[in-house]
Amino acid sequence: MRESKIERYLHLQVRKAGGDTRKNTGRIHIPDRLVIWPGAIYVFGTAVKHMTDIHFVETKAPGKKARPGQLREHARLRKLGCTVWVLDTKEKIDHYIEVSRP
Repeated sequence: MRESKIERYLHLQVRKAGGDTRKNTGRIHIPDRLVIWPGAIYVFGTAVKHMTDIHFVETKAPGKKARPGQLREHARLRKLGCTVWVLDTKEKIDHYIEVSRP
């Protein structure tokens, strides 16, 4: 199965679960997709804040691994506190959605 099919499956399943995705372009080694999950509204004193979960997701063809430059970029993002997933099968995408959706 091609990486594009895995990426498309991710997009469709996230949309089905109530989230959305954005394709990342323009920077080398950046993960393929931003996944945006709707959050809850929190009240802090008199301020109301809407919190969302945003994850970086690298999709791969089944059995393929992230390249060294991608791994370095994933480490940089994680150091900044970002969540980065590498998903290469429909089963892993299903698990990701199960544990990530609000």
